[in-house]
Amino acid sequence: MTIRRPALVLILLFVAGISCLSAMDGYYRYPTVRNDTVLFSAEGDLFRVDLKDEPPFAAVRLTTHPGDEEAAAISPDGSTVAFTATYEGPAEVYTMPVSGGLPVRRTWHGGTSEVVGWKADGVLVYATRRFTTLPGYHLVTLDLSTGEENRVPLFNAADGSWDDGGKTVYFTRFRFQGSHTKRYKGGTAQSIWKYTEGSEEAVPLTADFAGTDHRPMWWDSRVWFRSDRDGTMNLWSMSPDGADLRQHTRHIGLDVKDPDLGSGRIVYQLGADLWLYDIAAAETRRLDIDLPSDFDQMRERWITDPIDWLTASEISSNGEQMVLTARGQVFVVPGKGGRLAEVTRRNGVRYRQARLLPDGKTILVLSDESGEVEWWTFPADGTGEGKQITSDSTTLRYDGLVSPDGKTVVSWNHDQELWLHSLKDGAGRKIDFSSQWGFATPHWSPDSRWLTYGKQAENGLTRLWLYDATEGKKIALTTDRYSSRDAVFSPDGKSVYLLSDRHIRSIVPSPWGAKQPEPFFDCETQVYRIPLQAGDRSPFRPDDELFEPEKKKEEEGDKKGKKDKKEKQEIVRVAVDPNGLMERIQQVPVPPGNYNSLAVNGERLFWMQREAGGRQSDLMAMKIENKDPKPVKIADGLTGYQLSADGKKLLL
Repeated sequence: MTIRRPALVLILLFVAGISCLSAMDGYYRYPTVRNDTVLFSAEGDLFRVDLKDEPPFAAVRLTTHPGDEEAAAISPDGSTVAFTATYEGPAEVYTMPVSGGLPVRRTWHGGTSEVVGWKADGVLVYATRRFTTLPGYHLVTLDLSTGEENRVPLFNAADGSWDDGGKTVYFTRFRFQGSHTKRYKGGTAQSIWKYTEGSEEAVPLTADFAGTDHRPMWWDSRVWFRSDRDGTMNLWSMSPDGADLRQHTRHIGLDVKDPDLGSGRIVYQLGADLWLYDIAAAETRRLDIDLPSDFDQMRERWITDPIDWLTASEISSNGEQMVLTARGQVFVVPGKGGRLAEVTRRNGVRYRQARLLPDGKTILVLSDESGEVEWWTFPADGTGEGKQITSDSTTLRYDGLVSPDGKTVVSWNHDQELWLHSLKDGAGRKIDFSSQWGFATPHWSPDSRWLTYGKQAENGLTRLWLYDATEGKKIALTTDRYSSRDAVFSPDGKSVYLLSDRHIRSIVPSPWGAKQPEPFFDCETQVYRIPLQAGDRSPFRPDDELFEPEKKKEEEGDKKGKKDKKEKQEIVRVAVDPNGLMERIQQVPVPPGNYNSLAVNGERLFWMQREAGGRQSDLMAMKIENKDPKPVKIADGLTGYQLSADGKKLLL
């Protein structure tokens, strides 16, 4: 990386270690049961326990390959286990004896082929995308004795279970779509269908429920399945026609995952444990499993490149130090000589998004110590205990920004809400809600009264807003005709600079030709200024007969004049004239480009610039003047930067 005309570059060097205690409990997934044998995945390998033993059940490791083995299913006769593994690269289907042995590869599709289960006659069933050009799955039956494969004529069938006669299949329509959102009721919510050989079409069984029903399992003339009808994924059953619904487990919070039915019992994952439901007894219990392992992943390890584990960084207001968050802990590092302070030391607590308050003596950080992600403060020198500031969180808080006076923090959360909290007593108020995709990063005015932030409009474009924290009112700063972001106040509080995608020009000259390309828009972003008062002249506008620059009223050596000027600069009062605010937007003389992360001090604008498709950026700067200003590259090969609040130093 080449650095040109640097203000200051702060470099992090520290070493951190991890200390974990070994244990005999594992994280158990993808269970399967037949008779008294339960198989499951842990540490990426297959293990077996025998339910005839006394608990805790001693697990026997069946595989040792570095690749993952998962989605196991024991055959009806209990002798063979089929599973999905990545031994040769792609996820394919393998089988091996339940007692252990050499795995045998059964599919060669070059993509994901996942075991679903077995039919009563010992025919293996798996799901694959091999036979479709669309984003959907097919069920395939495989006779291990002959190698014969047959596609089940059902598109988008993700898993299934056949009745005892082997002619009717109860299947889930749609693959898991990747969202772990509870009580999901979107267009790809899974539901259970029924298909009998010879029928013209499949029949929906759970279409009356908008939530998720899947993983059907046939037993004793009923279909057992997983559903979130009571708000948590639990075990349910129904008659073959979809009637007579019954709930069998009543877990709250933690979902039943990956159930498997065999020999009248259902084994499933709940949290990190395996549970067993006895159908005849209508009883459920946790399986106490003893996992013999060296727990290599829990050994103490030394982090030789801590920068690779950095999750957040923040430069102090005066640029003299920075606070770093790595591996859930917080450190303060001086810009020049001095010691690294380890601010947090509590094991079992994760700290996120640490920030230095303007006084430079206090850290504000998100912590889950209370059970929810709340704001806490700590002494920046690492010598004192933490203090919980807020106590009203009900969901994950993502990040926050402290006001210049150090009295308020604005933050946004997983519920797509924007909040203000007092750092004195933790009192909070919700100031906005986004029905789309949350908020673009807010920015404070220098007097701590106003906020700018971005919120997606109904058309999907990000619109900028101005919020008065004193009056509790918001004003539209930009139109929803264009996507805008990074609205930052000038230090004098007279204007807002922003980025907006208004240079709409495709670099594809024509949609015709052999490859028929779509339009491709490059260099959409331009830099703009919005004066907060009507009649405010752009500092980039050339001098003319209507404008005469102010002459300096101070003479060199006039100490009183200098003192008055300094006090005047420190006291900034931001005034906003809302009438015609959006229409006052002025283009800054910067060529269009791929820009982000705009910042401003009293003399220059700063922003990141990258090539289309590039992952690293150049840091650009330009003087705020009307004498033919030109952008200048300060540094290249960057992933981010920050400007100190006093505008004098940069963190790259």
